[in-house]
Amino acid sequence: MSTVRLGVVGLNYWGPNLARNFDRLPGCELAYCCDLDEAVLDRHRPGFPSATFTTDLGDLLRDDTLDAVVIATSVPTHADLACLALEAGKHVFVEKPLALTVEGARRITDLAAERDRIAMVDHLLVYHPGLARVKDLIDTGGLGSDVYYMYGNRQNLGIVRPDENALWSLGPHDISVMLWFAGERPTEVAAWGSSYLQPGVEDVVFGHLRFPSGVTGHLHLSWLDPHKMRKMTVIGSERMVVFDDMETDRKVTIYDKGPVPPTSEYGEYIQVRSGDIHIPKIAGTEPLRLVCEHFVDCVATGATPRSDAAAGLAVVEVLQAMTESLADSGRPVTLGGGAA
Repeated sequence: MSTVRLGVVGLNYWGPNLARNFDRLPGCELAYCCDLDEAVLDRHRPGFPSATFTTDLGDLLRDDTLDAVVIATSVPTHADLACLALEAGKHVFVEKPLALTVEGARRITDLAAERDRIAMVDHLLVYHPGLARVKDLIDTGGLGSDVYYMYGNRQNLGIVRPDENALWSLGPHDISVMLWFAGERPTEVAAWGSSYLQPGVEDVVFGHLRFPSGVTGHLHLSWLDPHKMRKMTVIGSERMVVFDDMETDRKVTIYDKGPVPPTSEYGEYIQVRSGDIHIPKIAGTEPLRLVCEHFVDCVATGATPRSDAAAGLAVVEVLQAMTESLADSGRPVTLGGGAA
């Protein structure tokens, strides 16, 4: 197809960013902007003069020339809206997380397969050029023959949400990256958290993931912290790498450090090796633009998205299991594992 025509549903928060990127992409036409609130639509009309503005989702679903629907509404509506679009024969792009429940995410996954439509979730960080470099290091053995563990820090002072805890607000970012890095789904997860600012809404969460290969992952999620951190660290048997999204010119730092296996000469003592520090140049392309480009390309060619519905389902499975663990004082919850 020469031009992918799509509509964005939900313009109150992230939707305008998606609309802006899709509107500027070659080979893509932003045909509709849809929101229930006329005042919200009026606010964005000047920015997208070529699009049709409507409060009726049916206008998009009934348009046989529309190829795809982009859903940027509140999380509880994701599953129903995505399924309506798929049933209408549209490809769908869904803001993260894919759904509020495993059942909802599975409905989207199954319906996309049944209707032979693309369903993609906005796992933004798996398209970040810096994290793509880290993934390449893992896959090519650049960190050594084994990856031992990884941990993510996603903290800030605010924004506090009244209806969504730190796990569901911040967790999808790092969970999606960890599953992508590991290339498999975890067999066990656990989470601990506390509600300091609002009863029943955890503003700090610590999460743990255990993968079939033996790799472990750790999460520190908080909007009650003095430091704004967006960092992922991966420890390998020979090298270690840190991705820091708060850095301007030093997104990725590779440390040639690692343990030296004990020898008879040193007895039980483990020696450590410390070599060079390497800071590769990382492209400054906006990750959201790369996400939008990828979706348009997949719709045009029929390729499977990197963050397809199955990847979105895997993340929701972890989120739901961690929520169960949170409610039970951190009791580990068993999952099925398998390929991510």
